[in-house]
Amino acid sequence: MAGTMQNRRFCFFAILLCFGICCSLVSCAWFRHLGKEKKTIRMEVTAYCACQKCCGWERKWGCCLMPAVYAYGPSKGKRKKVGIASDGTKARKGTIAADAKLFRFGTEMYIPGYGWGVVHDRGGAIKGYHIDIFFSDHDDAMEWGRKRLDVVVIK
Repeated sequence: MAGTMQNRRFCFFAILLCFGICCSLVSCAWFRHLGKEKKTIRMEVTAYCACQKCCGWERKWGCCLMPAVYAYGPSKGKRKKVGIASDGTKARKGTIAADAKLFRFGTEMYIPGYGWGVVHDRGGAIKGYHIDIFFSDHDDAMEWGRKRLDVVVIK
């Protein structure tokens, strides 16, 4: 009888511990933002990767041994650091390109279906309430497509 009671207590505490760990892992990002101003904004959300099509770069003189350069725009012909965001950080999952007039570097956002991200990049076509989220794979970026979503912005 005493052994059965100990087993029940052990199981109860083990379940409670597992539940607590799961809850903390799921919601820790939300707790990090306690006390900060949150605003939900309806935005156009598109996706990009570091490839030539998404970022508008090409190899100088068309040779694969030459450095990457901008293919168009005000920086046309200037050297491009492939995979580096506007603020100098390496683009990775969670990197967001946004309009500089609305969202400064470091602004955190929660995008449904994608997760948390931080503004590290700018884009020539990114104006107003339109953000571009980074994917490491071109096919994943194309699969995301263009969506209108309610994005949570942490100020």
